Amino acid sequence: MKPKIAFFDFASCEGCQLAVLNCEDILLDILELVDLVEFREAISEKALRYDVAFVEGSIHRDEDIARLRDIRARSTYLVALGACACNGNVQARSNFVAPAVNYAEVYGEAARNRVQVDPEHWPLWAHTRVRPLDAVVKVDAQLRGCPMVPSEFLHLVKSLLKGTQPDFPAVAVCTECKKNENECVFDRGQTCMGQITWAGCNSVCVNNGYVCDGCRGILPDANLAAHLQLLREHKVAEADIRSRYRLFCGAEPIGRGV
Repeated sequence: MKPKIAFFDFASCEGCQLAVLNCEDILLDILELVDLVEFREAISEKALRYDVAFVEGSIHRDEDIARLRDIRARSTYLVALGACACNGNVQARSNFVAPAVNYAEVYGEAARNRVQVDPEHWPLWAHTRVRPLDAVVKVDAQLRGCPMVPSEFLHLVKSLLKGTQPDFPAVAVCTECKKNENECVFDRGQTCMGQITWAGCNSVCVNNGYVCDGCRGILPDANLAAHLQLLREHKVAEADIRSRYRLFCGAEPIGRGV
């Protein structure tokens, strides 16, 4: 029997699932080898068990924990799909603001009135805190990035079909910048997160004239002290340093601790 593959989403823009659909012809070849049994953006079918569950999005509400644990219990492999699932992504910045204050800031006077008029319903529509998937359940693999990289998705699927583990080396984006012969943004008087961020994106942002903001998460053995010192030497204010670390990684211990 073909392996059963499913896709699920929590708090996210669902851009990583769109990136999967944009794999186009190569995806069609993969679909000859697997059964796509659940994918809200593509089909209406559902199944009871999955060989591989791809889960996009971060966990915001306690009520979502039960659903994620149910998906985990029915899956042989669970893959965190994209930055929201892997490291919380930009929405984790709300972890540093009280939920009621955050909701009022986003939705304005209507939210303030709702809190005043109907406070007992607060738990039904406000998040508690943003968490990546591995803060709630065991995650077997991570496809990093915002959005995830299609080539890494294809590599992971092919590896699982062959019964091998996908290989995602723990190297920095700077490695890819050098291979692509990019001028270092620090030499241009700018700063970035490339020295401490997981590679795998082919340094796409720097290739196109921007800087690395760290969407793929912070490397486990990154030299944070040296990176912080470098940012300070380039006159980056402490508040701006915190903002840079928390932009994509506010749900990670490193982002919370800066």
